[in-house]
Amino acid sequence: MAQEFWRWKEYNWHDENIQPNGAAITGGVDVGSVSSQAVLLVNGQLYAYSSTRTGSDSPNSSKKAMDWALEGTGLKLEDVKFIVGTGYGRVNVPFANRAITEIACHARGGNFMYGPTVRTILDMGGQDCKAIHCDPVGKVTNFLMNDKCAAGTGRGMEVFADLLSVPIEEIGELSFQVEEEPPPVSSTCVVFAKSEASGLLRKGWPKNKVIAAYCNAMAHRVVTLLERIGVEKDFAITGGIGKNIGVVQRIERELGVTALKAKYDPQIAGALGAALFAKALLEKGK
Repeated sequence: MAQEFWRWKEYNWHDENIQPNGAAITGGVDVGSVSSQAVLLVNGQLYAYSSTRTGSDSPNSSKKAMDWALEGTGLKLEDVKFIVGTGYGRVNVPFANRAITEIACHARGGNFMYGPTVRTILDMGGQDCKAIHCDPVGKVTNFLMNDKCAAGTGRGMEVFADLLSVPIEEIGELSFQVEEEPPPVSSTCVVFAKSEASGLLRKGWPKNKVIAAYCNAMAHRVVTLLERIGVEKDFAITGGIGKNIGVVQRIERELGVTALKAKYDPQIAGALGAALFAKALLEKGK
């Protein structure tokens, strides 16, 4: 079978130092258009999480993510006292007690991950980007969203990885292996960008230069969104693209701002926020 260069590594993790027995366990599931994450908290502490590829339907994707987060913990789904669903498929999480928007969850999760000083959060998802302003407790005060095209998102980067036959995890590093920064390719449409990149390859551009041009385009498109809402310090990035230094460092350079460094995987921010909401709702119910 041919290598699928777009396919990023799926993973799960749990903290073996935390003993969940008898504790208040809450969960969050973020069913995105491209990836799905599940997070478990034990008395408000991050205990376990998973990140998987979203499948053909939301219910199965949410179950797969939650089952994998539970794997190896000794816990079962019925041990989780309250679960919040979020993301693209949030209303189709069959075992969730509540559904909350991904904007609210990324703000709350970002607040937990980066601390109470964060005021602007950029969520770079699989099919859209969101610029979010929040207060010291992670409550949304304003936001803007761009969901018109996959350019500037995780799915667009997957398309490029396959086009260039470069593993998606290597794109960020490769984008800096150029003598000078090339002009950006089209940032308005992933189809146009793919066509333009193919033309550049035929002209003899090396792959790393084409990658740099695409990362440059992604960063510029996102910066345009951020400039519309305004960047208030401190600034942080969530979502899968937050792990791509080729895009992140170009955003930082164009804005003149350094993003906060995450304590945890930025891709789990939405599910983490959902689990935190679940904890608050469980306590409110009690």
